Amino acid sequence: MQKANQTQTSTNVQWTSIRATIEGAWDAPDQRKSPEVKQAVDAVIQGLDEGRLRCAEPAQDGWQVNEWVKKAVVMYFPMREMRVEEVGPFQFHDKMDLKRNHPEAGVRVVPHAIARYGSFLGRGVVMMPSYVNIGAYVGSGTMVDTWATVGSCAQIGADVHLSGGVGIGGVLEPLQAAPVIVEDGAFLGSRAIVVEGVRIGKEAVLGAGVVLTASTRILDVTGNEVVEHHGMIPPRAVVIPGTRQKSFPAGEFGVPCALIVGHRKESTDRKTSLNDALRTHAVAV
Repeated sequence: MQKANQTQTSTNVQWTSIRATIEGAWDAPDQRKSPEVKQAVDAVIQGLDEGRLRCAEPAQDGWQVNEWVKKAVVMYFPMREMRVEEVGPFQFHDKMDLKRNHPEAGVRVVPHAIARYGSFLGRGVVMMPSYVNIGAYVGSGTMVDTWATVGSCAQIGADVHLSGGVGIGGVLEPLQAAPVIVEDGAFLGSRAIVVEGVRIGKEAVLGAGVVLTASTRILDVTGNEVVEHHGMIPPRAVVIPGTRQKSFPAGEFGVPCALIVGHRKESTDRKTSLNDALRTHAVAV
């Protein structure tokens, strides 16, 4: 136990020192070409790749955005040089390496799935032909289905299902901006889009085609009166696309919104409760 505590303390001291270097270089761009800064940035990207660092992480009062980690990601791009990479018959021309060592990590990556170095894939993740960008975190057991995209710094929990064509937005700047967060056990239906730091609560269900931005009105219509949510889908909520009437100078038109039409039952069997929710509320996936 003492040895474990000593290791943790040593690690904390290491990241504190690296953070100071990153913060200093951010405020003094002329220092960014120094070997010390490059080494610090490389260490952060490696930490992200291995899941030891995150651009945002759970905290006591919600989620904490690690701005200094995002600063390192932003500085990493200009430090890299364009180069050609050959993968079988395919050719890429980019600055960034691809993520490697999938067998050792216990991850299934189907051609033509791509995860960039500096993203994290937990054990048991399945990537159908899809894309995960640098800084993103994908928890264990999650399915990233065909043509789904996970943007930079997005945080995807464990046992999440991102159906075909799901778009998870990325964010690097502004630094204080929270990334999209999808918590454990959530199910996102085909072509659902979540951007601008919207948070999807644990075990929530989004029907096909739901679009969520920071300004999307999220309306709970399960009771006698509408309850409005902003920027977050509550845990276990079942959500479908909707419209609401809004007046414009040219007339009244329907604008998109998201409707909470039910909730998944509390259950230890997520698959069973998910199927029940989909059947009960006739949610398209």
